[in-house]
Amino acid sequence: MNFPAFDEQLPFLNQFILELVDAYHAGKINLWDELNEKVKTFFTSERMDEMEILVPGWKKMASYLEGVTLTHVMCVFLGMYMMPEYLRLTHEQQEEMKWVILLHDVEKQPQAGKRDHAHAFRSAVGASRTLPRLGFPVTSEYHSLIDNWDQFTRSAVTKLENSPDDVQDNRKFPTILDGIERMFGQNTPAALIIKTILFHLSVNMDLWPPPNPLTNAEVKSYFNRELSTLLLIMNLGDNDGWALFNPEVRKNQLADIIDKFEKIEKLLSS
Repeated sequence: MNFPAFDEQLPFLNQFILELVDAYHAGKINLWDELNEKVKTFFTSERMDEMEILVPGWKKMASYLEGVTLTHVMCVFLGMYMMPEYLRLTHEQQEEMKWVILLHDVEKQPQAGKRDHAHAFRSAVGASRTLPRLGFPVTSEYHSLIDNWDQFTRSAVTKLENSPDDVQDNRKFPTILDGIERMFGQNTPAALIIKTILFHLSVNMDLWPPPNPLTNAEVKSYFNRELSTLLLIMNLGDNDGWALFNPEVRKNQLADIIDKFEKIEKLLSS
């Protein structure tokens, strides 16, 4: 591969996830609270400091609502490592997905009774700053573009009718995507990772609807098969991150996600 391997950069975290998988299969993790306890035990203050060096913003992400996002991210990893769709990916795609999951909520700021609908854009910015520090290649334009692109993307929010919450402003996607490709290249691992994070709240689901999903025309314009493959795993994993211990909800939502991505595949083929 021409980009850093997750397993080599974060061997302690990869080992912890593998241990979670073994514990799940052994029937030792059957409830969210049981997973939450293992996550809190693993992420000591020393471990959190180590993670913060590698992934700036990690400690802040984990500080909200008693660490619910931290446990969610670990639950996404747990679900993904066991997922048939993930196991069928190429080795390179699996490595890309590990970076996606690690960073997809890194700038999420949930509050009690309120969802953070714009965090995908901010987390994509965080990923765009973290990946080069970890050794991902950038173009010659990266350093001259990143600050203005960061500011533009973070501010790309709007409000929908009858909702006081900020949501991502889909009108800004062309400029944001152009910046990603100018800084990281077209369809490179870094570009795919960042775009997967950027779009992870954009696919229209019936049972898990985002507030401002893409239209079919936008999907056809912005997606390709490589990105769609990663987004499918991202959505399946994100669902596991909340519903892994609720079999009926998980089953229904997984069916909905697979159905939507089958329709996306047909749309991209038309």
